[in-house]
Amino acid sequence: MELYELRQGLETHLKKLSSLGESLDLEEKKFQVEELDRKILQDGFWNDPKKAQSTIRKRNANKEIVDQYESLSEQFQSLSESLKELETDFDEELMELTEMEYQETKEKMDSFEISVLLSHEYDQNNAILELHPGAGGTESCDWADMLYRMYTRYAMQHGYKVTVLDYQPGEVAGIKSVTFLVEGDKAYGYLKSEKGVHRLVRISPFDSGARRHTSFASLDVMPQFNDEIEIEIKPEDLIIETKRASGAGGQHINKTDSAIRMVHKPTGIVSTCQNGRSQHENREEALRVLKSRLYQLEIEKQEKKMKEIKGEQLANEWGSQIRSYVMHPYSLVKDARTGYETSQVQSVLDGDLDGFIFAYLKSQL
Repeated sequence: MELYELRQGLETHLKKLSSLGESLDLEEKKFQVEELDRKILQDGFWNDPKKAQSTIRKRNANKEIVDQYESLSEQFQSLSESLKELETDFDEELMELTEMEYQETKEKMDSFEISVLLSHEYDQNNAILELHPGAGGTESCDWADMLYRMYTRYAMQHGYKVTVLDYQPGEVAGIKSVTFLVEGDKAYGYLKSEKGVHRLVRISPFDSGARRHTSFASLDVMPQFNDEIEIEIKPEDLIIETKRASGAGGQHINKTDSAIRMVHKPTGIVSTCQNGRSQHENREEALRVLKSRLYQLEIEKQEKKMKEIKGEQLANEWGSQIRSYVMHPYSLVKDARTGYETSQVQSVLDGDLDGFIFAYLKSQL
């Protein structure tokens, strides 16, 4: 790398860091960390463990952002000083060390960009995923099942825990629907990029004529909110039904009449849970999922309003796929939003989604 290129790259990254700093409101984050530190030291802080843990998570998330920014700022300043020295008195050994430091700092900058994009309050939460096949009968049910496998593989590779909340098998193959919880640090922050319609093109294993078929399935992703979220649900606004748990969603799905289906009459939102060992457990989990969906609905209303104010085109979610998976006549997975693509279809279906997720997150900067 030439000295001029190094200077240009450094200036570009310094501008980007400055822009990120402005968008973060770092002074406010520092103030929040100080306030939360004082709260943590107060008597009785641990009287409510759930609230205490939430406070600590919020404090740590803000502190991590501030520390990363200040560390990068110091490293770029060090690089700038090294470049000034090289421009005054060039030294080959110092040039090599400066190049190495620059590359390392660039990688840290990429990581920081992702941290900034995952700094929304609910990005730290667990994620609730819900898959539904599109029109197309068995083909789409099988495709939904393939996506379910893909996301469980992704979760396992990243050390996340997966719990099936509701599983409805297809009549011939695949699934009619599945709702599952993905637990782990920033699970929602990463997986929110996967929300939308997914399209598959392949030679159908269910077609005796070996013809090519196109299938669709939709994925909904929402953050899981704990009991701290204050959402009032009136008893008279709920329809609560019990039913027999069903399907092959896992060995822990029980087979008694303890599955719970809740319908929120004002919004029509439905929440179902059948993984608990008792009707009480399923009722509590179904209510928690319902609250998460209601909260997510409010988030989407706010985002929609902001997009309308900005004059952005709002897409019809079901009518516009976010990604296509082509297995015939060639191999290609391509994201319609970012243009990111790979020919390694099987790797993607085995859970290798980092490239697509990072490309989407960076596109939001």
